[in-house]
Amino acid sequence: MMPVQRLQGCRSLHINEDNGRFLLLALLIVVYLLCGAAVFSAIESPSEARAHGRWNRSLLNFSESFNISLTDLSSLLKEYEAAIAAGIRMDALRPRWDFTGAFYFVGTVVSTIGFGMTTPVTIAGKIFLIFYGLLGCAGTILFFNLFLERLITLLAELMKAFRLRRLRTSGLLPPGICQDFAASSLPGWKPSVYHVMLILGLSAILISCCASAMYTPVEGWAYLDSLYFCFVTFSTIGFGDLVSSQSASYEQQGLYRLANFLFILTGVCCIYSLFNVISIVIKQVLNWMLGKMSCLCCQRCNKANAFLGRRNAIRPGSRLRRFGHTPDSDGDNEGRRLSGEMISMRDLTGSNKISLAIMQKQLSESANGYPRTVCGSSRKNGFSGGVGALGIMNNRLAETSDSR
Repeated sequence: MMPVQRLQGCRSLHINEDNGRFLLLALLIVVYLLCGAAVFSAIESPSEARAHGRWNRSLLNFSESFNISLTDLSSLLKEYEAAIAAGIRMDALRPRWDFTGAFYFVGTVVSTIGFGMTTPVTIAGKIFLIFYGLLGCAGTILFFNLFLERLITLLAELMKAFRLRRLRTSGLLPPGICQDFAASSLPGWKPSVYHVMLILGLSAILISCCASAMYTPVEGWAYLDSLYFCFVTFSTIGFGDLVSSQSASYEQQGLYRLANFLFILTGVCCIYSLFNVISIVIKQVLNWMLGKMSCLCCQRCNKANAFLGRRNAIRPGSRLRRFGHTPDSDGDNEGRRLSGEMISMRDLTGSNKISLAIMQKQLSESANGYPRTVCGSSRKNGFSGGVGALGIMNNRLAETSDSR
């Protein structure tokens, strides 16, 4: 009975490929978060403890030197923190809510950067932000997706032209062949996701280095801090510990703010595209892991089936198969119904699965406008659905390292 129980347990644990990929990705993200928390806690916790000790000593020395109670001093510091949250500072920073500062603020809102150095404090401003951010973030995400689609199309055309040129130089294509015929000689060709990831990665590094070279002398930051600011901003994380264009005045202020806006815009678009390409690579890793897990499960199932095949000498239909007759499923089901035997639960669930699969396919095609396929297969290597950035990447890029 052990092989029978093992087979039934394996079947009961079988889940859909998309659900298995989702669960595996969720598990890996949780593990990734735990590892990141452990690393940052080990790195930053000692520095936090030292800073806290220095602050307590400074506070106590100030209280003793000027004969001020710690309670009054703490109250003053709380009021100062409230003033900072409202945008009031003692140094010569520009006003937060003039038109230029407000434009910078709404840019961080719709791009989902959210530095936090400026936030609305009035009830009317908070209510307006909810509706303004809802529409603005949706429109900006749509802009990023359209930018991604055109960027991938441009890269695909350039890489296809480069491939045709390489084929000509290698002698595989005649030199006098026309361009249209040469372009049509690569039907279904898509650029490799790894090549696109390399191009986008180099572009992001180039943009970050150029922006850091501008921020370092203008803002007075270290170059490494400028690179850190570029990644935090371009990836829309937006911690707010470093924020550009916050001083009251700059040399060539208009030119600097224009360059700052262009760097942030191009950097966010480039990093957004790079993140989506990396997600395709992560999906391949998940598919590989699921394939390994499926192979192990199938090996156990095959062993159990082989054992049952040797053990059960007489099974329904075995006598017909022994004499070379193989009835079809319709005849078998008809014979069962004529003999008064109820339809098996396995046949019932199988027919339901087929109907559900047909319904899902029809809904997907009606939603997307046409059947989407990824590298010749609509279900093998792709996530379900074809909407958004992942649908663009699946439709435009090949998921193999070779660019056929």
